[in-house]
Amino acid sequence: MSAILAPDAPVLDEDPFSDENIANPYPFFERMRELAPAVFIAPHGYYAVGRHQEAGIVASDYARFTTEGGVGMSDIRKPGAWRTRSPIAELDPPEHTRVRAALQKILSPLVIKTWKEKFAHRAEDVAERVVAKGNIDGVADIAEAFVLDVFPSVLGINVPPERIKLTGELNFNQIGPNNERVARTLERAGPIMDWYQQVLQREYMLPGGFGEKIYLAEDAGDFDKGTAPLHVRTFFRAGVDTTIAGIGSTLKLLSEHPDQLAKVQANPALIKGAFEEALRMESPAQVMFRTTTGEVELGGVRLRADTKVGYHMGAANRDPRQWKDPDRFDVTRQTTGVHRAFGVGAHVCIGQMIARLEAECILGAVLRRVRRIEPAGPAQWRPVNTLRTLDVLPLTLVGA
Repeated sequence: MSAILAPDAPVLDEDPFSDENIANPYPFFERMRELAPAVFIAPHGYYAVGRHQEAGIVASDYARFTTEGGVGMSDIRKPGAWRTRSPIAELDPPEHTRVRAALQKILSPLVIKTWKEKFAHRAEDVAERVVAKGNIDGVADIAEAFVLDVFPSVLGINVPPERIKLTGELNFNQIGPNNERVARTLERAGPIMDWYQQVLQREYMLPGGFGEKIYLAEDAGDFDKGTAPLHVRTFFRAGVDTTIAGIGSTLKLLSEHPDQLAKVQANPALIKGAFEEALRMESPAQVMFRTTTGEVELGGVRLRADTKVGYHMGAANRDPRQWKDPDRFDVTRQTTGVHRAFGVGAHVCIGQMIARLEAECILGAVLRRVRRIEPAGPAQWRPVNTLRTLDVLPLTLVGA
């Protein structure tokens, strides 16, 4: 192979995971995007990609940017790896294609449609309660109250909500650097880690859930022996944290933009657009990683072989090269299938239909009952390495 003659990616001596950048990542994202299509992040030794087009290439071009080294910052193939690989998220085609096809049979659109009545019924209960209450926390009282009830029930696992939140925080911290945030979460999660491994095992699956169906598919030879608990873990994570984050951000943005709320209330079909636009504006998963399979060129710069590349969805989704006025919340913007919040290519989020159904049910149930949603105090973001999610969202719901 001939040497790539493109210039090296410029070096950025700044930490994307500092407290300041986690609290408000957008000034950093702009500096990163405008410096080059890819920059080398000196404190952590990886390439960061923040533009929409190049992020899509890194996410989907598995021949040059493999998932086999893991979707986190550390390379799971190298000595000292702290976990086994995901049997779906960290495989490249064609092996990935076989496994994904088996999972999609279990999680087909027809299966997900059967959950709609259950989700809608629970959403009505949650909405009725919060509107009667008036002053609420949009995270705890709406997003978590709904998602932490309906999703574990269809997965078929009985898990205390506080433990789901804690293991999710640990997961999204560990995707990033091994910093103080990881150490603090590990200390808090330590007492429940044995339980976390046990609850993914077959004997804990409730009858009729799709967790049980994953084990039956392994019995039938659709998955490699021993991988069923890892598949359950993947869905357990993918179906909870990011959906709560997206619903919370949608409520926050609607409360801050009464003109956009009015558009949605005048045309409830725009509920879907509001959720997608919130995913674009405040991408729940902020960054995922690939590894270069050799020396590669991306956007006119050279990247070294066998080096991690983080595609920052949070930056790509506000790239002015892709979006007009990208910092403006617009529920009529056509973003579905274009924003990078669900990824792109072979590894596009397998649970995105579930997230959309959950959001449509709970947001619709709330919005049908209110005239206004108003901020009732400062919102607080939870400091997590790679997850943009609210900790507290004080709201006042004014009933219709």
